[in-house]
Amino acid sequence: MGLLSEVYELCDCSHSHEKLKKNKQLQTVEIKVRMDCEGCERIVKKSVQGMKGVTQVEVDRKLSKLTVIGYVDPNKVLYRVRHRTGKKADLWPYVPYDVVPHPYAPEAYDKKAPPGYVRNVLEDPEASAIARASSTEVKYTTAFSDDNPNACVVL
Repeated sequence: MGLLSEVYELCDCSHSHEKLKKNKQLQTVEIKVRMDCEGCERIVKKSVQGMKGVTQVEVDRKLSKLTVIGYVDPNKVLYRVRHRTGKKADLWPYVPYDVVPHPYAPEAYDKKAPPGYVRNVLEDPEASAIARASSTEVKYTTAFSDDNPNACVVL
């Protein structure tokens, strides 16, 4: 029986599909694409719906955001959106403002960002030094904070 099962596994094509899914992990790819109308929204959505490995596509026109969920490579999705739509597209550069330690630092704050979002300075090494506070800055700021029960009181 061992020989027959090995021959069956060699001839069976369903295992190769499982190996493909095992190599690629389920990912959520967020892309910033400018969309003005429902037609733009439909074109952007159709550009990635037919891709191999895509399981779900969501479009948010107000945020100019395309979310693709599936077993896909982010760079391939980005290329496909750019190629099929002819629009400028970038990976989503924003994170919620409560994730960044200092959201209103010059490099983090962006006027073009949607409400509640700032630039992701934690991934950018040049901007992260400006957006992060040193330990001495934290000591001085918390010394007079209302949240600190041992803080100094200045009247």
